[in-house]
Amino acid sequence: MIDILEFTLERLIQTFDKEYGKGRFHAHALFRDIFKQGNTAFLFSPEFLDSPRFARALEGKISVNPGEVVKTFEEGELTKFITRLGDGLEIESVIIPMTRHNTLCVSSQVGCKMGCKFCETGRMGFKRDLSISEITGQVYNARHTLKKDIKNIVFMGMGEPLDNFDNLMGAIQIMNEQQGFDIALRHMTVSTVGLVPGIERLGKLTMPGLRLAISINAPNDAIRSQLMPLNKTFPLARLKKSLTDFPLAKRGIFLFEYILIKGLNDSPVHAELLADFIHPLPVRLNLIAYNPIKGLDYASPSDGQMHEFADLLSARGIMVIKRWSRGRSVAAGCGQLGRNV
Repeated sequence: MIDILEFTLERLIQTFDKEYGKGRFHAHALFRDIFKQGNTAFLFSPEFLDSPRFARALEGKISVNPGEVVKTFEEGELTKFITRLGDGLEIESVIIPMTRHNTLCVSSQVGCKMGCKFCETGRMGFKRDLSISEITGQVYNARHTLKKDIKNIVFMGMGEPLDNFDNLMGAIQIMNEQQGFDIALRHMTVSTVGLVPGIERLGKLTMPGLRLAISINAPNDAIRSQLMPLNKTFPLARLKKSLTDFPLAKRGIFLFEYILIKGLNDSPVHAELLADFIHPLPVRLNLIAYNPIKGLDYASPSDGQMHEFADLLSARGIMVIKRWSRGRSVAAGCGQLGRNV
């Protein structure tokens, strides 16, 4: 069985050649039909109608199984969709409208091992890794089931992407395939809570343009360990070393994500400590207002607190983008995935 959502074009060409004595012509047709057009009745395409013996040989041998979209939730033009996987487990993905295109927030695991205290997914615990096709299937469903034009991918959904490293890299390769989904590496961002071995492993690969985002969320080890248990294993100094050693492209930058929580990590002193940590790393910081989660005592900052914190960082030469909540009403905001509404 060929699970097509796990195949690059070259691998499919080699498989067709080895198994059937066919190759590039039919592989290109298959990729066009499935990845570009979402056509699962590909055996009725001209290329296969002209090769009836090959078409019969392929019957039942090609699997297109992105999972079933069982629920969608909308807030304006933002859409959260829930996919039921083959074993009955469910994952969540979010389509975020931008000015000229849509960004898809992709999950990499069912649940998460990292246990971040402000995150609904972390409170779920870890169920399992997603396979390559379960990751790429989210793009397939967004484009072909929900009919959304997807240009950007952010691995910021359920799970820690670098904890599912091999399947993540396999999925990125398939998303990047020009004859398939054709999403440029510069339009993909991998977000991590600071899993240092994964950052170091990623740095050894040649992935020009792929962006790395770090969920930082605290200016010192005391607060970060309180919020993010992983910090006890990989404290800020260790994380900074891995970033200092990371082979960024010329003029490349890291993306930092800082969830601002009222009364916990939002003081002027915290802003100064954060700026000290960032210097001299090339960073663009996304300042994100905390999204309330039922059962947690954390509170969202006011707009004024967001502006004040951002201004303090800007005064220290940090590039800051303020992100107010999107998708909060349908539990699609940062840290909210894993809670059906």
